[in-house]
Amino acid sequence: MTSGMFELLGFGPQGWGFPLLKAAGVTIAAALCGFLLGSVFGIGGATLKLARPRALRLIGQAYTTVFRGVPEILVVYLFYFGGSVVLTTLMNTGGFPGFYSLPSFVIGVLAIGIVSGAYQTEAYRSAYLRLDRGQIEAGTACGMSKLLLLRRIIAPQTLRFALPALGNIWQSAIKETSLLSVIGLTELLRQAGTAAGSTRQPLLFYAIAAAMFLVIGRATGAGLNRMESHLAKPWRR
Repeated sequence: MTSGMFELLGFGPQGWGFPLLKAAGVTIAAALCGFLLGSVFGIGGATLKLARPRALRLIGQAYTTVFRGVPEILVVYLFYFGGSVVLTTLMNTGGFPGFYSLPSFVIGVLAIGIVSGAYQTEAYRSAYLRLDRGQIEAGTACGMSKLLLLRRIIAPQTLRFALPALGNIWQSAIKETSLLSVIGLTELLRQAGTAAGSTRQPLLFYAIAAAMFLVIGRATGAGLNRMESHLAKPWRR
């Protein structure tokens, strides 16, 4: 029994080791790209919600309300089917008849990014509101330009205050990649399901997938904790 299990999980002709590792790489890549894209949306959303014009604040509020309120799986489906409709319409209008769709990886990254960005918006906004206004006023009084003020005072401290929340959002992004199996992306959960169906060992392969998700989350979370400690050094006594 044990030898058969090791053979199934090994890297030989009958083993699923390489496919599982490859799928884990796809999971990490999708989560990382989606999270980084979400950072762009998050910073932009926070800027809108902190803007003086009410119209801009309403746009930012609408973004976070919609994408934090709609289930992630629905966002994936909307991007999958909606993206195909839009791309096909554009190509047909341009004289290229047929059906077109975006790659599953691209759709997954977009879906994770826009959902992650809605949560990152609140993380950056609340972090910015925690800044010491005295430091900003002192920097302005010293003649700092807005760009220099952003680089030396606002951005480092905002990131420092936002990191704990960003760590939680990153963990969510890793788990959200499991939803991408519904659009055909061979990430970790889908590959585990394929192995489970092929070998009729669902408990084994789903347990391995759970363990791999846990290892990925713990390892990357440790890196974020180190970054948080590094950024906090200047403020320690």
